[in-house]
Amino acid sequence: MKYYILFGPPGAGKGTQATAMVENYNLHHISTGALLRKEIAAGTELGALAKSLIEKGNLVPDEVVVEMIENEFKTVRGVDGFLLDGFPRTIPQAIALDEMLAKTSESVTATVSIMIPDEVVMERIKGRALKEGRADDASEDIINTRIATYHAQTEPLIEFYTKAGKYHEADGVGSIEEIKDRIFTIMDRF
Repeated sequence: MKYYILFGPPGAGKGTQATAMVENYNLHHISTGALLRKEIAAGTELGALAKSLIEKGNLVPDEVVVEMIENEFKTVRGVDGFLLDGFPRTIPQAIALDEMLAKTSESVTATVSIMIPDEVVMERIKGRALKEGRADDASEDIINTRIATYHAQTEPLIEFYTKAGKYHEADGVGSIEEIKDRIFTIMDRF
């Protein structure tokens, strides 16, 4: 089983590129954002907690996210691997993922990072808010909080996965097709 992590700042195009990656490599896409939105829509206790945190631009607690991910690994069948999008976001989550996979003698195959500058993050998220009507994308203050959170908590994963020999970067500026080709070039190595 292969375990890929799709990495990059908010608005980097992870959701768009994940669709192509899933189809081309027979992967099950695990988007923590989508899992959390499903809980919010269902009106669960977890959903209510997630909604209040997301609306402020904050992250959902690790133990909640880890439990959701592990459940996906255990229940999904008929795929060649998993594509994690939005997890791990922090070093403790990366360690928790390594420990979770080690239970079944598995490990992360590769991290594919779509990199874009902060100005492009702001532009793309504002555009997404208009297109998709996502309240969590509408406020410039919330977007700035998400960018700052990404830099403070998530960027350290670059060093973590580089040291493990599992970090690979794709330029996220260009057409959807150009970015997809860059990502596929990386993934074809595995």
